[in-house]
Amino acid sequence: MIGKILKFTAMFLVVALAAFFAFGPGMAERSMNEITDAPLPEISEEARALHATLTIVDLHSDTLMWKRDPLERSGRGHMDLPRLIDGNVALQVFSSVTKSPAGLNFDRNSADARDDITLLAIGQLQPYRTWFSPFQRSMYHAARLEDAATRAPDALRLIRTPADIDAMLAERDATGRPIGGLFSVEGLHNLEGDGDNLQRLYDAGLRMAGLTHFFDNELAGSMHGEAKGGLTPFGREMVGEMERLGIIVDIAHCSHQCVAEVLAMARRPVVSSHGGVQATCAVNRNLSDDEIRGVAATGGVIGVGYFDGAVCGTSPAQIVAAMRYIADLVGVEHVALGSDYDGSVEVGFDTAQLVQITQALLDDGFTEDEIRAIMGLNALRVLRAGIAPMEQGA
Repeated sequence: MIGKILKFTAMFLVVALAAFFAFGPGMAERSMNEITDAPLPEISEEARALHATLTIVDLHSDTLMWKRDPLERSGRGHMDLPRLIDGNVALQVFSSVTKSPAGLNFDRNSADARDDITLLAIGQLQPYRTWFSPFQRSMYHAARLEDAATRAPDALRLIRTPADIDAMLAERDATGRPIGGLFSVEGLHNLEGDGDNLQRLYDAGLRMAGLTHFFDNELAGSMHGEAKGGLTPFGREMVGEMERLGIIVDIAHCSHQCVAEVLAMARRPVVSSHGGVQATCAVNRNLSDDEIRGVAATGGVIGVGYFDGAVCGTSPAQIVAAMRYIADLVGVEHVALGSDYDGSVEVGFDTAQLVQITQALLDDGFTEDEIRAIMGLNALRVLRAGIAPMEQGA
């Protein structure tokens, strides 16, 4: 009798584990990457016609973190290749998220807290090397993006040089293909304290990097960390090396001191890839007026997010209110898109519905040329400049 009970228990555990690994990751994503059911504004024919002619760039999505094929249309999350095509996106920045502390919040997180991305890596049955190494997780994400581009060469192109941008744009056709994919990382804790890993990531395609995520690390303090300090000597070294190689410095999630010190030493355009501004949404992750001016002084751009923490809501009008504030303060040439799609956020619309932003920009009185700049041309200018290796002696 005991043997039968043990056998039944073992079978039950096997079935339960199989169900967890089969359905758990999808259930997790559905609960974390939601779309509100709030009604959206009607889209005018003027907005649809203009949107179809735009060159659109989004500076931040976390799609590579999740266990689904980015080439296939999905019933969960916010972004995949078919929806990018539907939204007329020309270039998407794909970010690698490698660590997220349990109990995540905007105010204070410990780098020593239990890491939820470890659980995700194991639960998604990623390669064993990724289970306990943020560096290997980023290498895996880079390989996933490269694999997708290899499997769909007519639809997705890797962007590693300014020439890649120009070639992709020249080849785009009426079907919305190809789309450029540029690899980024969210927090250089994934270097694991080894500066040589920056070169390894660059060789794998890295062309943009946030210095911090939701906790302080070996390079700098996070806006959401414990000490919230500035750049460490290692951080200063890595910022210089990023600029030399052609990796754009992203200040999203940096502490105020970190932001100030990066802007003071920057020799190339700096971006804030996904966030907002204090003036329209007083959340600590968002930029002050002085920080907005500092980014503009480098020639950089601010990618406005579509989630509550960035714009204190999810409506197209709230997103555009932040864009209007930046444009009025430092000029429309410093405004860009930074959705944070698939980044464990709730948004009002997915990437297939980006015409909502075009409509909201028109409703706010932006001109056609200004809309073209905001929706992508500003970001393209910064990407072209920032991913070119720095000339010797510059």
